[in-house]
Amino acid sequence: MGGGGQQTDRITGTNARFSTYTWEEVQKHTKSGDQWIVVERKVYNVSQWVKRHPGGLRIIGHYAGEDATEAFTAFHPDLPLVRKYMKPLLIGELEASEPSQDRQKNAALVEDFRALRERLEAEGCFKTQPLFFLLHLGHILLLEVIALMLVWYFGTGWINTAIVAVLMATAQSQAGWLQHDFGHLSVCKSSRWNHLVHKFVIGHLKGASAGWWNHRHFQHHAKPNVFKKDPDVNMLNMFVVGKVQPVEYGVKKVKHLPYNHQHKYFFFVGPPLLIPVFFQFQIFHNMVSHGLWVDLVWCISYYVRYFLCYTQFYGLFWAVILFNFVRFMESHWFVWVTQMNWLSMQVHSELSQPHWLVATCNIEQSAFNDWFSGHLNFQIEHHLFPTMPRHNYWRAAPHVRALCDKYGVKYQEKTLYGAFADIIRYNTHLKSHGFTFKKSFCSELFLYNMKQH
Repeated sequence: MGGGGQQTDRITGTNARFSTYTWEEVQKHTKSGDQWIVVERKVYNVSQWVKRHPGGLRIIGHYAGEDATEAFTAFHPDLPLVRKYMKPLLIGELEASEPSQDRQKNAALVEDFRALRERLEAEGCFKTQPLFFLLHLGHILLLEVIALMLVWYFGTGWINTAIVAVLMATAQSQAGWLQHDFGHLSVCKSSRWNHLVHKFVIGHLKGASAGWWNHRHFQHHAKPNVFKKDPDVNMLNMFVVGKVQPVEYGVKKVKHLPYNHQHKYFFFVGPPLLIPVFFQFQIFHNMVSHGLWVDLVWCISYYVRYFLCYTQFYGLFWAVILFNFVRFMESHWFVWVTQMNWLSMQVHSELSQPHWLVATCNIEQSAFNDWFSGHLNFQIEHHLFPTMPRHNYWRAAPHVRALCDKYGVKYQEKTLYGAFADIIRYNTHLKSHGFTFKKSFCSELFLYNMKQH
C-alpha cells in the first residue's frame, strides 16, 4: 500500500518514489486540485495537468478517482505519443491484489471488449477512406454554390428564397456532421491536421467554435447520460433531460424555469431555438471568456463570407432574416437527429449507471439514414469507438451486437420513424410522470412538516 508520508509530495507533483495503491486510496483524490486517475493499472496524478489537457479540464475531472482506461484508449488515436506525455504524471500502480476495474465492472466483458477493439483494428476498421470525406465536403460546397447561384439567377422571390434556405440548411447540417468527424480525429492520420481542418469546417463553414465544441462534446462522450456530467442532459437554462429530474427540478423550483411543465413548451423552444439562440450565445460567450481568439477569427470569416454574398441581393435586414431562418431549420434537424438516440434512454447518476458498454441505441441502417444523421444512426458503435471513421461503423456493428448478446446487454435498434415517435412519447410520459412525482413530493413535504410540529 502507498500513501502515508509521501502523499504531500505527490500532490505537489514530485515523485518521491514509485508506489502501489488500493482503489480506496485512489478514490480519495477526486477534488479540484487533487485528482488521480488510473489508466492500464497505472496511477497518475493529473491535478495540474488538467489545466493543459487539450480535451478540457472537466473531462479528466469526471474520471478523478476512477479507471479511465477505456476513455483513454477511445479518445486518443496515437496512444504511444500520449503515454510519452503522461510519464511525468505517473506516481505508481494498483496493488497486485486489486482488480483492474473499478465500480464492480465485469472483468471478462472488459477483456472481451478490448479484444474486440484489437480485432477491429486488425481488420482495418480504423482506417480512413479519404475519398468518402472529400466527396462529403464537395457536396456541402456544391449545395452552398447552388444556393448562391439560384439567388443570382432567379432573384429574391419568396419561392426561390425558400428553396435557397432549404439548400443552405442542408449544407449547414451536413457540415455539422463533417466537423464532428474531424473533431473526433477520425479522418486524418495526424491529429494536427484533424484539428486544423476541424477549425476550418466548424469555423469558416458553420460560424462556430472548435474549442467550444470540444469542451462540450468530449464530456458527453466521457459520461453519456450521466446527470451533472453530460452537458447534453444538463442544459439548465432551457431543459432538464430525463424522466425524474425535470419534475423534481420544477416542483422544487431549482434554477430558472418550470421544468415540470417543459413537455408543454419543448417543441416550441427546443428544436427551433437551440442553435439560433442558445448555442449562438454560448459559442460567442465561450470564445470571448476563454480567449479562443483563433476560433473567433475563423468564426468571423464565416459571417464575412455570408454577408458579402447575400447582402448584395437581400440587403442587410433580409440577409439577417434569411440567416436566422436557415439556423431555425438546421436546429430542427439537429435536435431531432441527436435526440432520437438519447431522449428516451435512461438518465442516471454516476453510481446508478445501468451499463458502461451501451448507454444509447441505434437507428436502422439505410443510405438515407446514414446521410441524414451523419452515420449517428450507429450511435452505439460511435460511442464505443469515437475515433473510428464513420463509414466503417456498419462493419463493427455485428461484432458489438454479438458481444452484447454474450453478456446479456441490451442492444437496441429502432426505425427512424419509431425513434422520432419515442421523442413525442417521452414528452407525453413526462406529463403523466410529473403528476405522480408531484403527488409523491407533496406527500413527503406534508409528512416533513408534520414531523416539525
